[in-house]
Amino acid sequence: MYEARLIARLDVKAPFLVKGIQFEGLRKLGEPGQFARQYYSDGIDEIYYEDTVASLYDRNSIFDIIRETTEDVFVPITVGGGLRSLDDVGEALKAGADKIAVNTAAIKRPKFLNEIRDQFGSQCIVLSVQAKKIGGMWEAYYDNGREPSGIDALEWIQEGEARGVGEVLLTSVDKDGTREGFDIELMQMAGKGLTIPLVASGGMGKTQHCVDVIKTGGADAVAMATVLHYAECELPHIRATCKSQGIRVRET
Repeated sequence: MYEARLIARLDVKAPFLVKGIQFEGLRKLGEPGQFARQYYSDGIDEIYYEDTVASLYDRNSIFDIIRETTEDVFVPITVGGGLRSLDDVGEALKAGADKIAVNTAAIKRPKFLNEIRDQFGSQCIVLSVQAKKIGGMWEAYYDNGREPSGIDALEWIQEGEARGVGEVLLTSVDKDGTREGFDIELMQMAGKGLTIPLVASGGMGKTQHCVDVIKTGGADAVAMATVLHYAECELPHIRATCKSQGIRVRET
C-alpha cells in the first residue's frame, strides 16, 4: 500500500504569492495567507512557504505571513528561504513554523545542518534541494534556482541525511512550473538508499502526475503549486484519485 502527503507550495515575494516557470518570470497571484486558508479548507495536509528573495537580498520578510497564517490554519507549516543562522531558525519556529527548510546556507556551510539538528532536532529540518540536469548528472542549485553549486545533487541528499535532516524537498528546476509532470528519474535516483521522507516538487500539471511520482517515482509526499494556484486541479479530486489508485492519503 502506498501512502503520501499532499503539500501546497506557496512561493512568496513579500507581501505577494508568486509563481514562475523554472524559477523565472515570477507573477504576482495575490495574498498568500488567503491561498493558504483556502487550501486548508480544501483539506491540504501541509503547507510549505518559500521566501523567494530572502537569500538574494540577505533578509527575511516572511515571518509576519507565517504568524498571520497560523491564526486560522491548523496543519503543519514549513518555512524556507534565507534562514542563515540558528537565530533565524528559532525565529521561524517561534513565528509558528513546524519545520524549516534550508538550501543556500547549508550548501555554503554544510555543518549548519548538524547545528540545527543538535539544537532543534532532526524532525524540524527539511533539506531543500533544487536540482538541474547538467549532462549526465543533476547539479544542486541555490538562491532560489539562480546559482549553480558544482555539487552533485544526489550526493548532497545523502550527505544531508548523514548530517541529520529529517526530510528532503527535491525540486526539479527543469520541470518547475512547466505542468509537464515530475522528473520521475530524478526522484527514483534520489530515493535509492534514502531512509527519510522524500518530497517531490516541480512539474505537476494534472492529477495523474501526482499518482505517478508516488507509485513510480517513490515520493513520500507531493508539493503542488501551479495546479492549485490556478485551480487546474482540485484537492478533493486529487485525494480521491490517489485513493482510487491504491494510495493511502489522510481522511479529511
